[in-house]
Amino acid sequence: VLANVQGTMFTQSLIDDYIVPLTKTAHPNFGPLAAKILQVAGFYGIGVITTYVYNRMMVNVTQGTLRNLRVEMFEKMETLPIKYFDTNAHGDIMSTYTNDIDTLRQMISQSIPQAINCGITIVSVFVCMVVLSIPLTILTMIMIGITLVVTKKIAGLSGSYFLSQQRDLAKVNGQIEEMMNGQKVVKVFCHEQASLEEFNKMNEELFESANNANTFANILMPINAQLGNISYVFCAMAGGVLALQGFAGFTLGKLVSFLTFNKSFSQPINQISQQINAIVMALAGA
Repeated sequence: VLANVQGTMFTQSLIDDYIVPLTKTAHPNFGPLAAKILQVAGFYGIGVITTYVYNRMMVNVTQGTLRNLRVEMFEKMETLPIKYFDTNAHGDIMSTYTNDIDTLRQMISQSIPQAINCGITIVSVFVCMVVLSIPLTILTMIMIGITLVVTKKIAGLSGSYFLSQQRDLAKVNGQIEEMMNGQKVVKVFCHEQASLEEFNKMNEELFESANNANTFANILMPINAQLGNISYVFCAMAGGVLALQGFAGFTLGKLVSFLTFNKSFSQPINQISQQINAIVMALAGA
């Protein structure tokens, strides 16, 4: 993250201190520019290495956590009375070990690391935006506020449906497991049609809850992305005016760097909003 920020800040220096002066020189010297580019390339190289180490660490943390969680669940299950297994469908219990654990895996391996990375990005980019231009930063924050309001509204709707989806999925798994194990009993008592109707009812409930949950989840990121594009356009227009007027020493290089930061600031907001649904699913599974 810090390497990317450093590279973006270099864009201002690249334009104002190197490109613009070089265009005004009859015999330009590209030596200082090449040295600066190599320096920034070193920052990006460090960023690649640290990203690889970070991802390797998260793989070990994720798999170790899930292993311990499954062990604790199994040990807890061994202490439960027989009444628990008589009153809960076997498929429902197995769904806890498979579907619910899988949603937790997604949260631990993807959502939480990405949220941490986005948080660091937001803080570092915000500081750089303030340094470059306070008026454009205020304009960006207004658009971010609108984005957060939209995210809260849509995430609240999808969250309730994700809870229903996990519950309905457990019911369907339990129904299938019971009917498969009791297939002979079903045939003896001619209960095939009733079992089919019961399954169709549960399956339809699962379809409705999953359809509603994923509908709201899938429209969240495109809406936020478009709001981010609108913010970019507004900042480009306002920044162009400030650069032409030379307001508070605002230059073309600062404008280019700020617009890049504007995109970098909106992107983690969109990523966090997308991960909210995975976190809600994990909490529903828990």
